[in-house]
Amino acid sequence: MSTRRFAPTLGQIFSHFLWLGFTAFGGPIAHLAYFRASFVAQRRWLSDAQLTELIALCQFLPGPTSSQVGFAVGYHLGGWRGAALAWLGFTLPAALLMTLAALGIMAIDGFAPSLLTGLLAVTVAVVAQAIWAMAKQHCTSTGRLILMLVVAAACCVLSSAPATVTILVIAGVIGSLSFHTQAHSASTAMLRAPSHGVGLALLCVAVALLFSLPLLSALSPWWALSDSVYRAGALVFGGGHVVLPLLQAELVDPGWLSLEHFYAGYGLAQAVPGPLFSLAAFIGASVPALNAPLLGAALLLVMVFLPGLLLVMGLLPFWRHWQRQPRARAAVIGLNAAVVGLLAATWLVSIVPYALVDWRSAALSLAAGLLLLWAKWPIGRVVLLTTSVGVLSSHATIAFLQQLSA
Repeated sequence: MSTRRFAPTLGQIFSHFLWLGFTAFGGPIAHLAYFRASFVAQRRWLSDAQLTELIALCQFLPGPTSSQVGFAVGYHLGGWRGAALAWLGFTLPAALLMTLAALGIMAIDGFAPSLLTGLLAVTVAVVAQAIWAMAKQHCTSTGRLILMLVVAAACCVLSSAPATVTILVIAGVIGSLSFHTQAHSASTAMLRAPSHGVGLALLCVAVALLFSLPLLSALSPWWALSDSVYRAGALVFGGGHVVLPLLQAELVDPGWLSLEHFYAGYGLAQAVPGPLFSLAAFIGASVPALNAPLLGAALLLVMVFLPGLLLVMGLLPFWRHWQRQPRARAAVIGLNAAVVGLLAATWLVSIVPYALVDWRSAALSLAAGLLLLWAKWPIGRVVLLTTSVGVLSSHATIAFLQQLSA
């Protein structure tokens, strides 16, 4: 079989990533499977070794793994324009759906609480499923399991954003000291990368934004929310689900957004294709302080992705050297175990008590979990079912039907 590689045009890069943005359901791991089937097996735009190398780099970094891989693939195929078009195509469908959903929820005040009940039920089930899957992947030794449990206990007691950052840093240090014998170097493949100077400049921009945005946050809600969302995007290790507790600490606890709407957006993000970070578009369109839904959605969407994209392109020129450092790889092992504990603490402390308020919400959550785990229903179908049941059983619907029959 021929191993010839085909160089796509910029239009082909955008159109194919746009198609994946409409069809790639199932979360980051499923997205990577879509990428492999599309770019390696079908179109032969790059080799399996090249894609594997990009996946290894992006799993090594904070940020949305599948979007980072897509951005790096776009750069490899078409330079900076290819990278931008790849990200835009893959993100646009979910971002538009989430923005429209936020506007729709605000427009149906009478039925919104019942709709949110169904979405919260899915959130309980989906986060529980994510915790289980991540624990099986990242807590495979006794040491990692203990670290996960300690972090979970600490995060149950200390829930502020600074405390979360401190806990993750300590977990990384513990990992670098304890798990270096479990860290293995990977082989390398030839990849298109920026120059070392450009890479260093991108890393400087990423760090400068992390420290300068807090200084600007007092100027307006736009700067404050940009700071919060950028910081959350910069700390997401272990998959898109980890953005949930980070964004909650940055946005819900200070009062920018109600917990009800936040979890509704998270539940909806499970049902749409594309990256889970599209939740930022829902938040930007829902925050009352911005009073500009479309502009708010666009701003927060860019800010939540920006640190991860800057990091992957900034570190790509240095990747061959970095991946040979066992201590660095071991630190990521510790961080991955820690984020499982962080997500478990959020599920226990924030999601379950808020979502399971009566027998109906508990039954919906149980049904959603059974359909996802045992019946293997796609998340979109589960969301449709639980939200429909929530609305049909609501007091608003019952009152509406009584009025019609009167």
